[in-house]
Amino acid sequence: MIPESILRHIQGRAYTSDSIGKSGSEVRIYDDSVLKIVKYDSKNDEKVRMMRWMSGRLRSPEVICWDSDGEHQYLLMSRVTGEMCCTRRFLEQPKELVRLLAKAVRQLWDTDISDCPVTRDADTELKEARFRVESGLVDIDNTEPSTFGEGGFKDPADLLTWLDRNKPSFEPALSHGDLCLPNILIDGGRIGYIDIGDAGIGDKWRDLALLSRSLRHNTDGTYGKVYPGYYADMLFDELGIAPDREKLRYYTLLDELF
Repeated sequence: MIPESILRHIQGRAYTSDSIGKSGSEVRIYDDSVLKIVKYDSKNDEKVRMMRWMSGRLRSPEVICWDSDGEHQYLLMSRVTGEMCCTRRFLEQPKELVRLLAKAVRQLWDTDISDCPVTRDADTELKEARFRVESGLVDIDNTEPSTFGEGGFKDPADLLTWLDRNKPSFEPALSHGDLCLPNILIDGGRIGYIDIGDAGIGDKWRDLALLSRSLRHNTDGTYGKVYPGYYADMLFDELGIAPDREKLRYYTLLDELF
């Protein structure tokens, strides 16, 4: 049952409902807020603490109320306005889309992390990855075709071993944690970020790995339509940096375990 602290904000209001993932979680979308209902996990307190820290620093969901009934946790947050970067309107404008994506990256990098309460370096990520591997939670059917099998890794445990042995140097910045086109919203040129629960101090190349993969998949026909005008290093050219191929590969492979 939804706690009274939450109900006082949403009682009697219309919403649309959607199930997310395979955990039994639920999202209720209201006109100006979003209610996320998840199974109880003490790690969620850290995610909410990070959301509160980001408040006022970037345009992202603000925590309205956070409560629990012991079995589930309830997060009521503000709804960030804007249009996802994966919509056809943006995908049909390569130069403008990549300019906006680079702007989104720079805003993260420009954020002062001196008092950021959460760190998600490679050791932290690998600890969570190990739990997922040992618990049989890795869905290998939802990975890149080349990751496992012939020419790739034997199984998730084999990949985890490789990741343990090849940890890269750490280049800290504010990391979104799942920086992909659907999680970046544009409203009149303003950048907004959603699904920020895994944000924290992380390696800047993890965000770049996930964002460049998302840009590629959204434009190369992976999701059904090819959008012309894109090339492999377009995002890096806009950022004015040379792509670190080894780190991009490392963080792309690390994400295969999540």
